[in-house]
Amino acid sequence: MIIEPRTRGFICLTSHPTGCEQNVKDQIAYVQSKGKIEGAKRVLVIGASTGFGLASRITSAFGSDAATIGVFFDKPATEGRPGSPGYYNTAAFETEAHKAGLYAKSINGDAFSNDIKAQVASLIKEDLGQVDLVIYSLASPVRTHPVSGKRYKSVLKPIGEVFTNKTVDFHTGVVSEISINPAEGEDIENTVTVMGGEDWKMWMDALNDNNLLADGATTVAYSYIGPEVTKPVYRNGTIGAAKDHLEKTAFEISDALKSIKGKAYVSVNKALVTQASSAIPVIPLYISLLYKVMKAKGIHEGCIEQIQRLYSERLYGGDISLDDKGRIRIDDLEMRSDVQEEVVKLWKSATTDNLPEIGDLEGYSTDFYNLFGFKVPGVDYDADVNEVVLMPSEQ
Repeated sequence: MIIEPRTRGFICLTSHPTGCEQNVKDQIAYVQSKGKIEGAKRVLVIGASTGFGLASRITSAFGSDAATIGVFFDKPATEGRPGSPGYYNTAAFETEAHKAGLYAKSINGDAFSNDIKAQVASLIKEDLGQVDLVIYSLASPVRTHPVSGKRYKSVLKPIGEVFTNKTVDFHTGVVSEISINPAEGEDIENTVTVMGGEDWKMWMDALNDNNLLADGATTVAYSYIGPEVTKPVYRNGTIGAAKDHLEKTAFEISDALKSIKGKAYVSVNKALVTQASSAIPVIPLYISLLYKVMKAKGIHEGCIEQIQRLYSERLYGGDISLDDKGRIRIDDLEMRSDVQEEVVKLWKSATTDNLPEIGDLEGYSTDFYNLFGFKVPGVDYDADVNEVVLMPSEQ
């Protein structure tokens, strides 16, 4: 079939298998071009199919020749209906990893569940014995709690008062004002339950209790802080409360891993176009202005550049360089004062008419479509493609 992008709001309802495959190959080529990283050799990535999680798996495998296990929740294709981009990404990754002689297996299911944790534990025990690095990169909006069975849903809301500011519809380029009502009832608690650190700790406890963590094992979860302009709806909002909990949990996990000299870190990453960030009002406008500034300065990074640098310079570069709250700051280029001063100046003047000139909405839009395998250089989108792609293990 010929697959075209069909969007609804911040979601693309279709994905392109060849585009996703090329995207994965391009990321692999980037990591290989940067040279070898003396990193972990047995890696578990929880949330491994898109964004920072996929970049982490690619960097581990093709930067450090690591055996990788990936956990994700994605839909395979059926005849006449494309699969989710994460499924296509993972199929492409596994194919390339096997070509390179690397171990790569995946488990598709609800990472919040006890069943998936048990399946992963069994696979590690059978195939790898133990793991040296665990990346936690889940970005689900909902969570069914494995103990209570209750389903929790996160929300994107400010805390305390209505938030009003500019935003942009990145499909049309229209800049408008948006108001978001504050959290109420159990909104904060629900968001923390979904996006906080409880599940991360459950994973690490399950692995540690089953002797599946090697001595000196490291675990890293990803977070974001961002600039002043997004603080009310992000860092000081419901998601920020969840990120605070995640960061606090890192210290609890480190304490629990003392007997094996293990460590837990939170890496604060750069603002990038992901399926999750596209859903947050204000963020698309901020990112389009940020991209313009950082590209002009020659310091722009996408997911793969961010994670390759995290591995090569921080985790395995000899200087992990923590901030005063014990976090790795790989958002250092984004938060440079000269970058932020320019973004603030542009933000104040941004309108529908001048955004194409002062911002990089085209770059934002391209990155968004790339997530789903569209607008990837070198792909013939007029060609007929087989939407049914199998994982190597299914072939």
